[in-house]
Amino acid sequence: MENQTNVTFNSLTLQLEGLNLRRDSVYPVFLFLFFSYMLIMFVNVGIVVLVFVDKSLHQPMYLLFCNLPVNDLVGNSIMAPRLLVDILRPPSERLISYYECVVQAFTTHMFGTTSHTVLMIMAFDRYVAICNPLRYSTIMTNNMVVKLTVSAWGVAFVLVGILLGLTIRLNRCRTLIMNPYCDNASLFKLSCDSVFINNVYGLTFTVVLLTASIGSMVLTYTKITVVCLTSKNKSLNSKALKTCSTHLVVYLIMLLSGFLVITLHRFPEYADFRKLSALLFHIVPSCFNPIIYGTQSKEIKKFLSHSFLHQSE
Repeated sequence: MENQTNVTFNSLTLQLEGLNLRRDSVYPVFLFLFFSYMLIMFVNVGIVVLVFVDKSLHQPMYLLFCNLPVNDLVGNSIMAPRLLVDILRPPSERLISYYECVVQAFTTHMFGTTSHTVLMIMAFDRYVAICNPLRYSTIMTNNMVVKLTVSAWGVAFVLVGILLGLTIRLNRCRTLIMNPYCDNASLFKLSCDSVFINNVYGLTFTVVLLTASIGSMVLTYTKITVVCLTSKNKSLNSKALKTCSTHLVVYLIMLLSGFLVITLHRFPEYADFRKLSALLFHIVPSCFNPIIYGTQSKEIKKFLSHSFLHQSE
């Protein structure tokens, strides 16, 4: 009995519950996720390479936007390959080491948090461009772009680091991760210790992040709307509508995907829907972000059209 307790208490090997799929749906789901991951890799790598290759895209708006595809690439590369392998495995063989699980949970929460912080600094860029166009070049310098980028990633790193640090300190008496991949909630649910502090910090973390994120968007777009309504410059209004609508669509897709996951966490009876929504939170924004920006950007479309015309010649 003592040996058995030692094995299950603070075990370094955990089991992932994974997706509960019928036998006839395993391969269709696998192919859907595989091609989604390939699409994410292709479009996001393409956008990053494109921005750094074309000097006309070396503008604060595009340099700040590059943080999103980088975040999408890192977040999905840690989660998706492991998930694809586990889909083809029987449930009893879906094993993961505790340390790998912690890394996966950290990158998962970094992905979600950085999505908010990056979109916040992009909103600041749009605010300066539309509300202070004459001072834009003096405010949005290369140094400012670097500071905003470091702030977006640094704030996310600190917040998520504390979140996972509070979980790592707990003793574990269970080994089953009730999720397709590791996240903070799944990890601290393995503990038989009190998780009151974890719940308080997790709730505070979510409230602060969403309040700052939604608040900055409302404030930014309110001021932009006021400027557009009071300005008779049709060129300015057209540019504002185009760039801000793109940014807002990307933000709403990310926000709605995240709210769905948070809401379904409160209803255990919808566990399968929660798992699906957690996957869509990674897949949907990562697929659509570069496509939305690519189709709305005059500079990106111009570069692509020149590239295709040059290759056809």
